[in-house]
Formats: sequence, structure tokens, C-alpha cells
Amino acid sequence: MDKYSIITISAIIVIIVPFAVSAANIIGAEQMQYRWNSPGLFSFFKMSTNGSLEFCNTLPFWISIDRFDITTYYQGEELGTYSMGPIVMDPLKSSNHKSAFTSEHIARAHTIFMTIDHGIASGEVRIDPRKFVIQTQVSTPILGLIPYNTYAQMSGLDFDQRMRVDDLYCD
Repeated sequence: MDKYSIITISAIIVIIVPFAVSAANIIGAEQMQYRWNSPGLFSFFKMSTNGSLEFCNTLPFWISIDRFDITTYYQGEELGTYSMGPIVMDPLKSSNHKSAFTSEHIARAHTIFMTIDHGIASGEVRIDPRKFVIQTQVSTPILGLIPYNTYAQMSGLDFDQRMRVDDLYCD
């Protein structure tokens, strides 16, 4: 093999690898699973006083995400955001990551979360659970420069079930 072929192959590898890593992170961000680190003990109030989530990388290669946010809304008003990142996950493994809850109206958020937790635990619904919405956002950059975000929106009850799931792919 002559030196021009080696240079050309090296240049192609240098160009392709960053795109492949970015594509892997995007696919991984869309395919990863998550739950509360103690699934049977999840409550929205506990989430609002910080804690950690367990993330499961369902792909056979490493993935990295810059930020994972869980934003809570009640009657269309934002209650607060549970955030963490950056997160690096090993292939086909799960890992716990600590995070923090921030809110401009923490007392209001705590009151609503305790009311929703009580309604889920006892079946006594005092507020309309259909008005409690969760939005998740996973952020990972393309080539380290171009922001790429994946969003998912669900009801508070669906999110509660997701946090309490017993088995992840990595288990």
C-alpha cells in the first residue's frame, strides 16, 4: 500500500468517526431506559428533594448525553425541573446518576407533589391527574457543536409507572 492510500484511509476514518459517535449518542438517547433508583419507593415528592435515576444503555456501545431533564407541569404552569448530566453509559449496563430539582415555586411544587403521591397511593384523587404533565428532554450534541434534543411528554400517572418499573433491559 502506498503512502497516499494510507493518508486517504486515515483521513476518511478521521472524518467518519465523529459522525459515527454522534449517531450512536443520538440512537442511544432515544433507546435508553430509565427509572427511579429504588423503583418501589418512587414518589414525586422524593424526586423534588433530589435523588438519583437508574439509566440503562440498551445498545452494545458506549453512549454519552449532555443533559437529561424532567420538567413537571400542572395546569400548564411549570412546577420545576429535575436535571442531571453529563451522563456516560457503558454498553448494555445500567448506572445510577444523581440529580437536582430546581423550582421558582418550591413550596407549591411540594404541595402538588404530595397531593399527587397521596392520590396514587390511596386512590383518593383531590386534583385532576390529567392536568399533571411530565416532559422529558435528552440533550446530546452532534459533533460536539450542534445541539440535538429528544422530547417525550406523558401524564404524571404514566411517568409514575415508568419510574416504578421492576425490570429494565440491562437487569
